[in-house]
Amino acid sequence: MELRSASPAETEAVAATLASVFAVGDVVTVSGELGSGKTTFVRGACRALGVTAPVTSPTYTIGHRYAAEPDVSHLDLFRFRGFSAAEWGDLEPYFVDAICFVEWPEAAAGALPPVRVEVRLSHVDPAHRLITLESPENALLDRLFGGADTRV
Repeated sequence: MELRSASPAETEAVAATLASVFAVGDVVTVSGELGSGKTTFVRGACRALGVTAPVTSPTYTIGHRYAAEPDVSHLDLFRFRGFSAAEWGDLEPYFVDAICFVEWPEAAAGALPPVRVEVRLSHVDPAHRLITLESPENALLDRLFGGADTRV
């Protein structure tokens, strides 16, 4: 499913709508080039899930865990080129008893728990983004966003 966004607020609104169906244990991957709105998307979902703390990119800290009901984890794997067992051991606690958003999931190369929704953001032009959503639950996205391609 493809949606278009003309502003950070619209990107956050898409994320908030999607977040309404998330539960503990859900993993959401968020990919796209630099500056495409990955952290903005995660911020919108976090706000909808009750996170009140500032939501920032964890690029240099690898992950943030935000207190909410349930907790929300936000990982950024930009600096990874794969995972050793020790590195996965450091990341695994972020997935326990939380909803987990993973930016740059390509670095995990199949090491992540099952993913509920894959989000890809791309530049259409300097002011617009294309948000592509995929899920193994075919009806989920249709129910939330009304079916086919949609303009936010």
